Amino acid sequence: MIERYSLPEMSVIWSDEYRFRKWLEVEIAACEALAELGKIPPKDLGEIKKKADFEIERIREIEKVTKHDVIAFLTAVAEKVGEPSKYIHMGMTSSDVLDTALALQLKEATGLIISWMEKLKAAVAEQARKHKYTLMIGRSHGVHAEPITFGLKMALWYKEIERNIHRIKRAGESVSVGKISGAVGTFANIDPRVEEYVCKKLGLKPAEVSTQIVQRDRHAEYMASLAVAASSLEKFATEIRNLQRTELLEVEEMFSKGQKGSSAMPHKRNPITCERISGLARVIRGNALAAMENIALWHERDISHSSVERIILPDSTILLHYMLVKFMDIVENLNVYPEKMMKNLNLTGGLIFSQRILLALVDKGLLREEAYALVQRNALEAWEEGKNFKHLVMNDRDILKHLSVEEIEKLFDYDYHTKNVDYIFERAGLK
Repeated sequence: MIERYSLPEMSVIWSDEYRFRKWLEVEIAACEALAELGKIPPKDLGEIKKKADFEIERIREIEKVTKHDVIAFLTAVAEKVGEPSKYIHMGMTSSDVLDTALALQLKEATGLIISWMEKLKAAVAEQARKHKYTLMIGRSHGVHAEPITFGLKMALWYKEIERNIHRIKRAGESVSVGKISGAVGTFANIDPRVEEYVCKKLGLKPAEVSTQIVQRDRHAEYMASLAVAASSLEKFATEIRNLQRTELLEVEEMFSKGQKGSSAMPHKRNPITCERISGLARVIRGNALAAMENIALWHERDISHSSVERIILPDSTILLHYMLVKFMDIVENLNVYPEKMMKNLNLTGGLIFSQRILLALVDKGLLREEAYALVQRNALEAWEEGKNFKHLVMNDRDILKHLSVEEIEKLFDYDYHTKNVDYIFERAGLK
């Protein structure tokens, strides 16, 4: 029955059925180790492996009386196994099972998240290459700065996704740790070789030192990495939301046939999925804080972390997986409007070339402060009176003392701002 879950989806990983199967997997592996050490007769091990099973309803029924989920689970399994069940859980404590099984769930959840992050990374790379030279205005403080390309914006996202993949992989390794060391981590009632056997078989590393539990700084690190990844998705989604504003409309979420944007205003096409991603990122960040609160427990363990983790670990991995799937769809079907990008690029009548004029004047020998003043006075006139900056510069006698009209004309060149795009793409691994 365990094999049927060899390639789980996220909903399966956090189901009660799967969780109990992982518990059983840990218990059986421990029995195998004990048998190798001569603690369990081979015949009894065979019976355990053959008969060990459970019904979820029976576990719940027992738990109503015991008020202890692991004891309820063990009782339900014992009913199936019979006499040899006396060897199951021998020398172990509940958290030996809980934490080791949780590590398996987190390892598999991490694998699924990474697979979708890799897919998203590839989709963003495709958009980056497609729009490598698609000119648009770069903005700082929300105000026009200098030209960039939409491909560069995508290249930035590409590298950030790549960093998040590395972070989550590292954090996933940190929580892929098991422990079978007993009530306070001393191995007093169980041979350390059992832990070694179980962890090796299940693809985990043994915790070098533990108490009754695997220490929760590991899980806090894991949750923090999920929160950073979710925040990156929010960053990307927020950028799309801003670029979709009516005044800009440079990109837009796909609006499918039959979709409605507003119950009151038929014209609305809203970035609802990006907004959803922004909201869900807040939940994962909040859960990361709860994970950090779980680090400080009393002595060798208290149970205050347990109830929290039953919420934040499934919820956060499920949410991040959902966000990745949704944002993947956004990226693959994103409406990009190069013509509107060019229109917006020209809104300021050439103000975006102010630095080029400044640097050209400095190259002619002017002090930077003097050159800055010459350029700024024309820029302010263009801003305040809606005049063409290029025209003002070409008619400024003080500037013409240093730059010819022909030289000024050459300074208003978009290609100047894209001359290093190939270099940046190559450095980013986006040839």
